[in-house]
Amino acid sequence: MIYLDNNATTRMAPAVRDAMLPFLDECYANPSSPYTFARRSALALAQAREQVAALMACEPSHVIFTSGGSEAIHLALHSACSARPDTRHIITSSVEHAATLAAMEGYAAAGYRITKLHVDAAGQLDWDEFSAQLSRDTTCVSLMAANNETGVRFPIHRYAEAAAALDVPFHCDATQAIGKIPFRMESPGPTYVSISAHKFHGPKGVGALIAAADAPVTAMISGGDQEYGRRAGTENVAGIVGMGSAASLVPSGLETMVQTIRPLRDELEKQLAQLPAEIRIIGQESERLPNTTMLTMADHPSEVTIARLDMDNICVSAGSACASGATEASHVLRAMQIPEEYIFGAVRISLSRYSNSNEIYTFTECLGAQIRVG
Repeated sequence: MIYLDNNATTRMAPAVRDAMLPFLDECYANPSSPYTFARRSALALAQAREQVAALMACEPSHVIFTSGGSEAIHLALHSACSARPDTRHIITSSVEHAATLAAMEGYAAAGYRITKLHVDAAGQLDWDEFSAQLSRDTTCVSLMAANNETGVRFPIHRYAEAAAALDVPFHCDATQAIGKIPFRMESPGPTYVSISAHKFHGPKGVGALIAAADAPVTAMISGGDQEYGRRAGTENVAGIVGMGSAASLVPSGLETMVQTIRPLRDELEKQLAQLPAEIRIIGQESERLPNTTMLTMADHPSEVTIARLDMDNICVSAGSACASGATEASHVLRAMQIPEEYIFGAVRISLSRYSNSNEIYTFTECLGAQIRVG
């Protein structure tokens, strides 16, 4: 099998699996329990929190473990809105992850004015539009660091700095950035950052909200004092340990991204340009994640392309895994105003530290054979 859908999820690193195993077996105590048997679980949680904090350049107490990126996004927005009850205006973008856009629907129904910033054909935000919409009466801003479908990166710290100048909380969905590009908490910078372990070779079902030192956090789940009273519920010890282990591997993974994966992605796009079809690379004019290529072809529906590649044991997607099986075109491509004849032919290839040149060669050979058959 050739797995080229790493923006959907990544293979768990062997070291992460090994770190988790004791807490799936003999070390099963509740970390909140008072006896000695529970101490190893409690210490493991503390170590994982320190590992994630080291990755994000923040204090361990700023790390709030969640069930994943989606919960972290909702917790950030809930906290920001709860802290500013006299305001009713949220700024986001038209190309955010489904978790953010779904949250915006709820806030709109509750009476908030939602500004969804437009993007251009290269997937970039309009700074002038943002500047015109941002004010001291803005409740919060929520923007992703990098798009999960196209890989297009936003200059997130520029936007966060502008929000900070007006004391407006800023949430950054950094789910796709961690493990692919350097990303750390900076001042001035985001007030909240949401991340998810399974995007950087950790386990599924665990993520974190990183809150700046002065950021208020209002719990959505109550009933216990876990996570400093900010997220109740017995901790997923094995998952959190795995996330900490994965976080400790990110620095070496970033080096691999620069030295190996970006050149591999560039070689992939060179090979695509030689195939007998007009292939467009979405967002190619912008700075992108080093592992991501979204291609599109006219008269080659993505569901057919993906199904045929699956028959060759090659895993790719049409975009967000959260929209898998959807019959409507990607909201990201709609926002970028991709021509209608191309919008239904999108295929996303996303590499990881485990990808290699043989996989890329096999992929382009199989795709080329599909194109020639028609």
